[in-house]
Amino acid sequence: MGQLDNKKIAILTETGFEEIELTDPKQKLEEEGATVHIISPTKKLRSWHKGEWNLEMNADKLVNEVNASDYDGLMLPGGVINPDKLRRSSEAIEFIRHFLKNGKPIAAICHGAQSLIETGELKGRIMTSFPSIRTDLENAGVLWEDKEVVVDQGLTTSRSPDDLDAFNSKMIEEFAEGVHA
Repeated sequence: MGQLDNKKIAILTETGFEEIELTDPKQKLEEEGATVHIISPTKKLRSWHKGEWNLEMNADKLVNEVNASDYDGLMLPGGVINPDKLRRSSEAIEFIRHFLKNGKPIAAICHGAQSLIETGELKGRIMTSFPSIRTDLENAGVLWEDKEVVVDQGLTTSRSPDDLDAFNSKMIEEFAEGVHA
């Protein structure tokens, strides 16, 4: 039995996600028994890999077709284009806000944390991210730390693909724990 048996996890993304930051965590979540759905405002998605467009795929579900309350955890992959596109979707931001407001675990790597800014729910949270969005997060009230992984009340963040092992381990731990008060 896996640590995440009977857990339903949403990976919220848009075109332009960093491929390894979606595929590696997804694989680890599924290995631990989680049911994982790739959710997006758009059906057709494309990854970014080593500076080039790469994998083409379809979202499992559209964000306007799902209810955030049906999910136990949320994972946000990085990539420069992906979070910028998500930030423009009010449905995606409302989906994310549900997890923050209800203490459900969220894991965001690299630029993925940028999508969280639009929720207005980050003041006082401790996080890390890719260094180029540090100022954006600090302007949103985040206490930013330069560490491979930071966990604050179920919110797991990491800096880059180099941190995937630590990120995946903490993400699984936090998703297994469930809701954080």
